[in-house]
Amino acid sequence: MTALLREDGYCKAKPTLGLIDAQSVKNASCAGEKGYDAGKKTSGIKRHIVVDTMGLLHGFLVTTADETDRNGAIEMVGLHLDGLSRVRKFVVDGGYSGEKFAAAIRGLTGAEVQVVKRSEVGKFVVLPQCWIVERSFGWLNHARRLWKNCERILHNSCQMMVLAFISVYLRRF
Repeated sequence: MTALLREDGYCKAKPTLGLIDAQSVKNASCAGEKGYDAGKKTSGIKRHIVVDTMGLLHGFLVTTADETDRNGAIEMVGLHLDGLSRVRKFVVDGGYSGEKFAAAIRGLTGAEVQVVKRSEVGKFVVLPQCWIVERSFGWLNHARRLWKNCERILHNSCQMMVLAFISVYLRRF
């Protein structure tokens, strides 16, 4: 379905640029698996996604919140190599900085990693191209069951995320 939407937008089926980010989500009382994200002071899960410049999903992974952004992104890219085979550059925010991360991604896909950092601390500035992946997370939050993690199993959270993106895609047709 992603390939159809890309071709409808006059793009090739597989992207050459990927945008990676993660979102920490609080757990509801009924949720089963959880971790603690010390950076955001959130107990719950973490959603890792890679989207193209149209905001379409090309890879995802749901982990406990104690998984680092870098490790989750490496695992996610490794799981979705077939859909990311043409990507030549990944754009990430400052949370993914480090040569180990760039080397791991280069080893998996052969792609370059571009880290976009904030220029001034304390001021809100829209980061170039990073707003696209944030918009995709915003689309996920329209799904009622995704505003918090209500699932007992991480796999169920993955499936709810897929259903939410299918809903977004169907609205685009």
